Amino acid sequence: MKLYESRRAPNPRRVRWVMAEKGVTDVEGVEIDLLAGEHRTAAYRAKFGVPHVPALELADGTCISESIAICRYLEALYPEPNLFGRDPKEQALIEMWTRRCEMYLANPMMLNVRFSHPALAALEAPQPQVAEYSRLGAEKFMHTLDRQLAEHEFIAADRFTIADIVAAVGLDFARLVKYRPPEELTHLARWLESCRARPAAQAGV
Repeated sequence: MKLYESRRAPNPRRVRWVMAEKGVTDVEGVEIDLLAGEHRTAAYRAKFGVPHVPALELADGTCISESIAICRYLEALYPEPNLFGRDPKEQALIEMWTRRCEMYLANPMMLNVRFSHPALAALEAPQPQVAEYSRLGAEKFMHTLDRQLAEHEFIAADRFTIADIVAAVGLDFARLVKYRPPEELTHLARWLESCRARPAAQAGV
């Protein structure tokens, strides 16, 4: 298998983090230069259909894009440690929190960085209003997470799951613009520090 990725982008880090948690070592990394537009070439689009990273190419030529889809595939191949749920109820709860973390936290923080970091002007023209609106929306959800984490060690289950990876990667990406969550969100801060301390977290950096 080959993983087409970029160390500059947050979504490939989700996949690398999952692989590290599971001890997956038989996936070849192929670095894509986003600033040079390698993901927008005709050859890349022909292979994967969209100009996105990450993308996974299987040995039989099947191509899978979208980070969570790739992570689900890896979960099926390498079921332990379980990151997506052991039974229907747990799977639904983890899916619920993963979608929330992606839509209301990770994606807005990515937009905040993408539309405000000067080095990313090659990808998007800076739009301070979009960046600020996205940040404020993400911070609303951070308060929701802080309340959840006041009573739970992890976001979606009694252990670390894909929901934690999605949220932690989204917040970590915002460090490119020196962002820090509001100081009053102490439960969020405790959780984030514990995520960053995991050995697998370093594999995704």
